[in-house]
Amino acid sequence: QVQLVESGGGLVQPGGSLRLSCVASGSIFSINVMGWYRQAPGKERELVAAIDSGGTTNYADSVKGRFTISRDNAKNTVYLQMNSLKPEDTAVYYCNVVVWSGSYWGQGTQVTVSS
Repeated sequence: QVQLVESGGGLVQPGGSLRLSCVASGSIFSINVMGWYRQAPGKERELVAAIDSGGTTNYADSVKGRFTISRDNAKNTVYLQMNSLKPEDTAVYYCNVVVWSGSYWGQGTQVTVSS
């Protein structure tokens, strides 16, 4: 089993920044892919950004140039730096990791962008 603990969500004004963190623990030998997804009310969950074990990143078009994903393999942690936040970024953000035993999800952290 793998446990994921997310932190860093909250309320921020448009144009502001937040940094999300997700720490993985448990039966981890190596983490293949670490990523962030989000789900807004009434919408499907969507990929925001992902990073593989080699450092290759992938971003949703809507966040390119504003969000940056990074990982610290020694700490089994993935980060999402979110800048120039917009009201449409409001959602519950979920951490996801893919390891040898499967895919695991965090409990989600709320990000609200509002004035």
